[in-house]
Amino acid sequence: MSELIRDPHSRRYRAAGTGLAVAVYLFLWAPIMVAVPMAFGTKNALSFPPTSYSLDLFRIFFTSSDWLGPLSVSLKIAVASTAVSLLAGVPAGYWIARHEFLGKSLITGVIMSPIVIPHVVIALGLFLYFSLIKISGTAISIVLGHVMFNLAYVVVMIVAGVNKLDRNLEFGAELMGAGPIRMFITVVVPQLVPSLVSAALFAFLLSFDEVIVSWFLASPGMVTLPVKMYSAIQWEVSPVIAAVSTMLTALSLLVSIVAIALKKSGPIDA
Repeated sequence: MSELIRDPHSRRYRAAGTGLAVAVYLFLWAPIMVAVPMAFGTKNALSFPPTSYSLDLFRIFFTSSDWLGPLSVSLKIAVASTAVSLLAGVPAGYWIARHEFLGKSLITGVIMSPIVIPHVVIALGLFLYFSLIKISGTAISIVLGHVMFNLAYVVVMIVAGVNKLDRNLEFGAELMGAGPIRMFITVVVPQLVPSLVSAALFAFLLSFDEVIVSWFLASPGMVTLPVKMYSAIQWEVSPVIAAVSTMLTALSLLVSIVAIALKKSGPIDA
C-alpha cells in the first residue's frame, strides 16, 4: 500500500481527481457566488460586482405587496401541502416498510413515479385534469399538485426511518393489548420524530420552491413566489430577484443543516 501511495502515477491521478472535484464544486457554486453579492447592491440595476452595497432590495421586497402577496401564497400552500403529505405519507411509509401485501411493488412504484417522470409532463396532465373538474387555478389544485411530488420523498424518508426502529417494541406493545392505531401513535411516532421533522422540512422546501407545477396551475389571483420570480425575469429584470434568490438559498441551507443534524441524532427512544 505504501508503495502504491509513493507511485508518481498514483499521486498524479489523485491530484487530477481532486482538481476535477474542485472544478465541479466551483461550477455548482458559481450561481450562488454571483447572486448573493448582487442581492446587496443598489435598487437601480443588477450588476456584478455591485458598485455599492445596501439592503435596499430586501427593503423593497418586504414593503411591496407585489412580492409579499406571492410570498404569503407560497407559505400557505407549502404548509398545507406539507401537512397533507405527512398525513398520507407517514402511514403509507410505515405500512410499506412493515408489511407485505398484494400489489406492494406496484403501489410503491406509483407513489415514487413523480421522482422519475418529468415535472412538465405531470404538470400538463394535472392542468388538463383539474381543468376538467373545474378546480384549476385554485389553491386546492396547487396543493394537490405539490402533494404528488412531496409524497414520494416523505414516503422514502419514513421508510428509511422505520427500517431503523426496533420492531420488538412494536411487538411488545401489541402483546400488552395495544391496538394497531394506539401502538403506532404511542410507540412508532415518538421514535420517528427525527424522520418526521426531516420529512416535513424537506416537503415544505420542495413545495415552497416548486415552479413548474405552480406555473401550470397558477391563476392571476393565486401566484406563488417562484412563479412571480419567473414572471419577473420574463417581463422585467427586477433587481429584487437577487434578494429573493439569496433568501431562498439561506432557507435551503438552513433546512439542510437541520435535516443533517436530525439524521445524526437517530431515532428517539420510546
